[in-house]
Amino acid sequence: MTAMSTRAKLGVVVASAVLLGTVAAGYAATAAQAPRTPPPVGGEQAVSLAPGPRLLAITDRHVSTVAATDPAGPRTVGGLECLRVYAAAGTGVCLKPETAWSYQVVVLDAELRQTRAVGVPGLPNRARVSASGRMVSWTTFVGGDSYTSSGFSTRTGILDTVTGATVASLEDFAITMDGRRHRNPDVNYWGVTFTADDNRFYATMSTGGRRYLVRGDVAARTVETLKENVECPSLSPDGTRLAFKEAIHADPAKGWRLSVLDLSTMRVTATAETRSVDDQAAWLDSGQLAYTLRRDDGQPDVWSVPADGSGTPALTIPGAESPSPLT
Repeated sequence: MTAMSTRAKLGVVVASAVLLGTVAAGYAATAAQAPRTPPPVGGEQAVSLAPGPRLLAITDRHVSTVAATDPAGPRTVGGLECLRVYAAAGTGVCLKPETAWSYQVVVLDAELRQTRAVGVPGLPNRARVSASGRMVSWTTFVGGDSYTSSGFSTRTGILDTVTGATVASLEDFAITMDGRRHRNPDVNYWGVTFTADDNRFYATMSTGGRRYLVRGDVAARTVETLKENVECPSLSPDGTRLAFKEAIHADPAKGWRLSVLDLSTMRVTATAETRSVDDQAAWLDSGQLAYTLRRDDGQPDVWSVPADGSGTPALTIPGAESPSPLT
């Protein structure tokens, strides 16, 4: 492929992401770049996903870990390339390039050995593992849906690592919206987060130009809407709160405020992070959220902020993205 055709194709992807408004155009552009030279540090076996006081992240498109007590300090960088990564209970998920323009969801054990792989369409965008390590989810940014003005949308899937059962797309699930059955070909999902029972989950659903928090049931293959203008939910360790990005004035074009929803009262608390956060935040513990922000030059940093609205944002892992605690 020539440099001119590569730039042209990348331009189409980025422009479409802006029109869709549900994924980060900057991230789509980064994911579509040619693979970088692996960092000259460590190897795939040097990085472990075993539970411990460490944080997992991506450094220069490769898996890496840092000490939770010194996240800005020395880090171990492995040879496995991922565009998104997440881990829990010794199970990891890596959204990685398969060819120059195709990607895989790869399930990893604690020593980064591949246990399952699923080819997926489009550009990697979100990835999650349930707290037990059993359930894995992913979201990709795809093209070709005629019902969208740009021709681009999302695909979200779920894999049960114990049974191997795979949901290729949540779009097949039955929807209850405001107490009534809802069907529309424009439905899209992204940003799954699992509950402790490994069956129920929360996610974002878009339809009719609006975005909703939904609660889903994998076994029943159903979802129900709970609240509008809630994107990329992330369930707290105790299961009582959801961190999410809230579109400012319900308009994603104006950016997102990182906020927290109390599931018992449905009260929303905005965090002290006032910059636009286009990410699915991770809970470092019961009180701290981690998320990725990009600098003006496009390079990522991981930041953290208290979940209760207090404090100030803090730079946590410079030059990294896609954080998760190795719990």
